[in-house]
Amino acid sequence: MSESLGPLERVDGRWALGDARRPSRARVEFRTDGLHAVARDSRVEVVPWPRIMLSGSITLGGRYPRGLYAQMGILGGLPGPFKGRGGGYLHMTVRHPYEDQQLFFDRHPRWYRTRDILFLQSVMARLVKDGEVHRLGDADWTARVVAHLSAFDGRATAAAMRRAVAEAVEAAGPPSTGAGPS
Repeated sequence: MSESLGPLERVDGRWALGDARRPSRARVEFRTDGLHAVARDSRVEVVPWPRIMLSGSITLGGRYPRGLYAQMGILGGLPGPFKGRGGGYLHMTVRHPYEDQQLFFDRHPRWYRTRDILFLQSVMARLVKDGEVHRLGDADWTARVVAHLSAFDGRATAAAMRRAVAEAVEAAGPPSTGAGPS
């Protein structure tokens, strides 16, 4: 079973965007009550699942690059002095109050495949649209989705990726806890 999908990785039984294995690294943890953005200085910002109304994108190396990668996002995945440096952002729109929000995470030293990032964005967008984004807080459910998407070996067209995400969400079944948003 795969333990990562792009910047999403399972660490100590929970899923996190970013390098949660190295000390003093920023990350966004997927927990039962919502997203926990843990800063490098250990401050934590919690975004409850019900507040998330639109899940936008994941960008690497800069807050607003054109496409997925800014220059540092590309350099951070290549061998050399910049390997593993820099970070990324999870972009979303939240309600109560309505605002755009970006949660920062530090990148891993490994390269992230573009299709894995696109899969992750697609899963999040679908779950938000369906009112089921809280499912990501169930580590076992998320593991089943990641395993299904990691096995994808087809051509990564937009239509094929949408089908793969729909199949992964369906195959994962209901959350292990059965709990919805509070």
